[in-house]
Amino acid sequence: MIIEKEILSKLKDFGLNSYESKLWTALLSKGSSTASELSDIANVPRSRSYDVLESLERKGFVILKLGKPIKYVAVPPSQVLNLIKNNADKEAQEKINQLEKLKNSDIIKELNSLHQEGKNTIDKIDLSGSIKGQPNIHNHLEQMIKKAKNSILMVAPSASLKGNKSFILDKLEESQKTGIKTKLILNGKKEDDIIKKVDHYKKDMDGMFCVVDNSEVLFMLTDEKTHPAYEAAVWLNSDFFANSLSSIVDEFTK
Repeated sequence: MIIEKEILSKLKDFGLNSYESKLWTALLSKGSSTASELSDIANVPRSRSYDVLESLERKGFVILKLGKPIKYVAVPPSQVLNLIKNNADKEAQEKINQLEKLKNSDIIKELNSLHQEGKNTIDKIDLSGSIKGQPNIHNHLEQMIKKAKNSILMVAPSASLKGNKSFILDKLEESQKTGIKTKLILNGKKEDDIIKKVDHYKKDMDGMFCVVDNSEVLFMLTDEKTHPAYEAAVWLNSDFFANSLSSIVDEFTK
């Protein structure tokens, strides 16, 4: 039996190694078979076939058939995929629970204390830099909005706030409800979902940036067409620049 290398390599996403992939696909083609038969079909050493099949059984990819000789039955791929998904969800939730417990732990308090000490020893302007990759940019922007005490100014193309970037609207809506002065400037065609969420202005103003409390600025260097892995932004911690940028926008939106 010949299985394309591309298919075998894709099975890494199922959490299978090379031998496991070969034996499972061989079993799928046979439905039910012995370890020795599968070893010959999949070109896996017989000395390894039993422990590899045992591993597949533990993972839920095969079922051990009762009787002699010992045979194995393949679990349908759709059923396996559902099992993997459920396990991934469970592991993710367990990880989230662990991280939630860390929020108020002594470890985080100590780390925050160290971070604050470090901030106090450097100039404010040094607390600036470039951020690369969509997940990192999203996380930084989310934390900026969460920390806002007085005001948030967001300038963005309408199209850039759709899909996986719609979380920005949710955070702006939450801030607006808590009494923080929130100003959203949109450039692009009318979007009903945005109108319902946050008070905004429609202006032909290019670019995408966020100013929080007239002190922090996150400025996108790439547009919404850029691949997520290559998105880039600049973060500035400058009262002077933030106030200047806010003043320009205020004049533009009068």
